[in-house]
Parts: sequence; structure tokens; C-alpha cells
Amino acid sequence: MHSSTNTSEILKIKEMFPKLQAKKIENIQKIINGKGKSKPKINMMTKGPSRKQIIIPMNNENKLRFMESSSDYITNITRALKDVKSKVMANFVWVDQVSIIIITNKVASQLDLQMIKKYIKNISNINTDKVEVSRLPQSKLYLKIIGILYWIENTNTPILADVVESIIRSNYIFNNITIASKLCIIKVSPKSDMSITWLNIWDVQSSSKARGTD
Repeated sequence: MHSSTNTSEILKIKEMFPKLQAKKIENIQKIINGKGKSKPKINMMTKGPSRKQIIIPMNNENKLRFMESSSDYITNITRALKDVKSKVMANFVWVDQVSIIIITNKVASQLDLQMIKKYIKNISNINTDKVEVSRLPQSKLYLKIIGILYWIENTNTPILADVVESIIRSNYIFNNITIASKLCIIKVSPKSDMSITWLNIWDVQSSSKARGTD
């Protein structure tokens, strides 16, 4: 039955395209029967940040101290993870403007993050007050903050980003917020004494952290 159907299909193709070569007819028949070449795979050209990295925000002084002996620290972190039966290994480390970033072979669990945080906080020459919570990559989100004076009190000097950041951090609603870059401060208007602060934070995909500041 199957052979008869194939013959019938071939004859129909031949009638429609009398000058077509036998090889071309065979290829057309394969396409009709779904036996042609597999569909090409489309590779996406854009990707989100790799989850195989651990971001640890800290100040510049701490970053310099860590990088001075980074190879030893990475070896010790891998050993500490192995001691708790983790399959995660620290491969190498690099720095950005606000963090050290540890590249790993697998996605770290919360237990792995806690272990790495504990190790770094026990490094003798690290100022632990300037080390924030270890975390996996997240999305950056902008917040707008209003109600802060643009000028330092009784001066003609614009308020510094570090001062505004300290004001923000002193508010309990920012307890679990990690700042992703330097603050941007502008005047509300040329004649106003008030400022608008644009704050870039790390947040999860659902933006739950940002909503918690409402």
C-alpha cells in the first residue's frame, strides 16, 4: 500500500513538472512526506547575565585587598565549598565598579552563598562593614527619590552622592536593597532647592524589592 502511494505521488509530480529530473522529484516527495532536512536551529544573539557567578558588593579598599591575594582566596573558597559537600567550584574572580565577582562552574545555592560570605568576612584585612550580602546576578532597576535638598545646608555646595546614599541606607525600607551603581542627583528645576535622585538597584525579575520601597 505504501509503495503504491509513493508511486502515485511520483506520477503526480511528474505530470505537474514534466521536465523535472528524477533526483528533484525524489527530493520533492521527501519534503511532502516530512522526510526532508531538519529545520535549522535559531541561535539567540542576546542573553541575560550568566547565573554561574557570585556578586559580592564591597568598597574599593576591600576590592584592592581581596585582589592582592585573589588566587589564594579562590582556592580556599573552593576548599570550603568542598568541605560542605557542594559541587560548586570557584574558578576565578574579577571586579567591576562596585563588586568582586566570583565565576563558578555551577549555579550557587543559598548555602554556597552563605559559605562564601562567611569566608570573606573572616579575611583579616577586609573591612566587613563595607561588604554586602553575596548574591546571584539580578536585573537592574531605576528608582526615583524626591524630597532631599539639593544644597548642603547653609552653603552653595551641591549635596554629595555619598551623603545621599548614607541617607537612603539609614532608612529601614532599604535594608535589603543593593545599589548597582553610583547615584545620579539633579535639581528639580533651576530655581528649586530640592533634588531628584536616580537610584539604580539590583532586583529580581518580579521587581519585588522595588515594590517594597513604595
